[in-house]
Amino acid sequence: MALISLKSFRFYSPNTAASRSLVMTLSKSLNFISGQQKSQNYSSLAMRMLYSKVKSRYMFCRNNHVQLRIQSLSVNETMHLCEDPGNSPISDNRWMDEQMFFKKLKGLDTSKEIFKFLSSLEIMSDIMASAALQRISEVEVDDNSLKNSEAVLENEVFRALCFQFEYESSKLSNTGLFNALQALIKLRVDPQSSLIAGLLSESQERLVKGQLTIKNLCDLGETLLELEGPSCATLEQILNHMQEKDIEMWSPIEMVMVYRMLQMSVREGKQYQDLLNRMNNVTLTIASQLSPKFMSIILNSLVVLRQTQAFPLVITLCKHSVKHVPYFTDDELVNVLEAFLYFGHCEQIFTEALETHVPKSIFTMHPETVSKIMKYCCQKIILSKPIFDAVAEVFISDADGFTTNQIAECIVPFGTLNYLPPSGPLLFGKLESILRAHFSQFQPHTLLNLLHSFVLIQCYPVNFLAKIFSPYFLQQLQAQPPGLDRFVTSQLTQLFLTATLECPFYEGPKLLPKYQVKASLMPVCSLDVHLLNRVKTGLLYLLKKRIYFASDVSTPYFYTVDIEIKLDEEGFVLPAAQCEEVHRRIALCVDGQNRFCINSHHLLGEEAIKQRHLKLLGYEVVQIPFFEIESLKNCRKMAAYLRKKIFPHAYGLRC
Repeated sequence: MALISLKSFRFYSPNTAASRSLVMTLSKSLNFISGQQKSQNYSSLAMRMLYSKVKSRYMFCRNNHVQLRIQSLSVNETMHLCEDPGNSPISDNRWMDEQMFFKKLKGLDTSKEIFKFLSSLEIMSDIMASAALQRISEVEVDDNSLKNSEAVLENEVFRALCFQFEYESSKLSNTGLFNALQALIKLRVDPQSSLIAGLLSESQERLVKGQLTIKNLCDLGETLLELEGPSCATLEQILNHMQEKDIEMWSPIEMVMVYRMLQMSVREGKQYQDLLNRMNNVTLTIASQLSPKFMSIILNSLVVLRQTQAFPLVITLCKHSVKHVPYFTDDELVNVLEAFLYFGHCEQIFTEALETHVPKSIFTMHPETVSKIMKYCCQKIILSKPIFDAVAEVFISDADGFTTNQIAECIVPFGTLNYLPPSGPLLFGKLESILRAHFSQFQPHTLLNLLHSFVLIQCYPVNFLAKIFSPYFLQQLQAQPPGLDRFVTSQLTQLFLTATLECPFYEGPKLLPKYQVKASLMPVCSLDVHLLNRVKTGLLYLLKKRIYFASDVSTPYFYTVDIEIKLDEEGFVLPAAQCEEVHRRIALCVDGQNRFCINSHHLLGEEAIKQRHLKLLGYEVVQIPFFEIESLKNCRKMAAYLRKKIFPHAYGLRC
């Protein structure tokens, strides 16, 4: 990574010192054409006079004798650069209007092409010159490093631009000044050089004088953050200037820039919460006008700044984001999904938009976007078969493009939401091959989550259980947060129970008793107490006495039974406390809405495996789902329902 200092500049001439002196002398008579000083009202005579003045000024000749003029007006001179060049007094090949310049510049993909293009011009505005620097930084900077530093920083055109930006800094427009400053820093020009120091000094002088717009303030703030970080003292001055502005007059782009500025500088935003509150209120009124990009940036800023009190704004932005789903870039969609997750919000119409968009676009999406969509579905308990089927297909065809964490985020939801896609055999065959090849690359807790999700949908990772139950792997789990907490040991115990009950052919190592727990800790499938009480009231009406059933019963087999009823060999209902002569055990699973995927009657993986294992352990499992009893309004109707459900073949109950 090369750093450039203005002290090392050499201008191309037989006499370097003399050349420098000549250039400095000549440059004193030159000014950039200031972009902020343009006007459309100049008369033809004034333009001709100005052109005559421009033609008489010359900066310097390089050794190849190609002339380069970087021209500007004095403080009180302006020029409109966007008119038809054919009608302009300066309409020859030495001048190009800004619109044509920017269009041409955008089509150049290397610094060599850009420098050649600049060499063909004799005159350009400071805005054009700074735009050229920005384009060079775009094509030459990759992952914060300069790809070909010598070809850029030693180029004579680049040096000429830097020279005049340094010595004409007071004449620059705000746009030219800040665009150049940002580009030079991105190009890794030495922050201690006189060039950067001079541009920063000029910027701070204009800040003190109150000459900067909101955009200028944000540009300066981002530059200082890049150079000095959030501790920079000038940032506070910038934010104070922003607080004095009339927020209601800000354009959407200015609002977005300030959000980003605050996001990068103050994080949680407590110090400037009053400013944020005002911004949030105004943004609420313009939410419908925001582009997909702006909406994504603001949602991301609200997450980073932890604006939980701005929930009305979040809801409004999330609702308006629905129409933009097909137009979000991958990064923008990730920002929107993260906002949904952070603020705990869910929109059915947003899910429907994803269901339409994802299957059509899945093969062009970045793996991070795919995994974030699955994480959103998992946390919101949304079983979207179109999305899940599409993710399974893309994973089968392109799993090598996913990181280990992305693999887990994509696959765990299948188990959590208890869904095996039509391509399930191919999907889990692909996963097994990945685990065989890259087992050691998975973090221990990531691997456990992944394998645990397999068993929830009856896909048994028997080839890996020996490694999971090994002391070495358990030590790895314990060494990394959250260690072997109750939730992790519940997963291990359920894996062991699955191997015992559903994989009798497994003969590998067992999970040591000290790592097993007696009761499950799966909060997703917690009991609906209100629903349980309604069922208990119905049972009391049916069985006459409370002694004939027990609730919240801990079994020796890891699971807790919602309600247990015991029968003797002849079918008589026994007291719940009786342990002898028990011939049949009935487990009532009182399943509230939180045990099903949202807006569906599809059981979650944890409840499905519990009911499956209870049957294998000898219980007669009777499911009491919320949607079957929510319309039963009194005890008598509830009792009739329970009698038919629990004792379907009995003409009369014998208690």
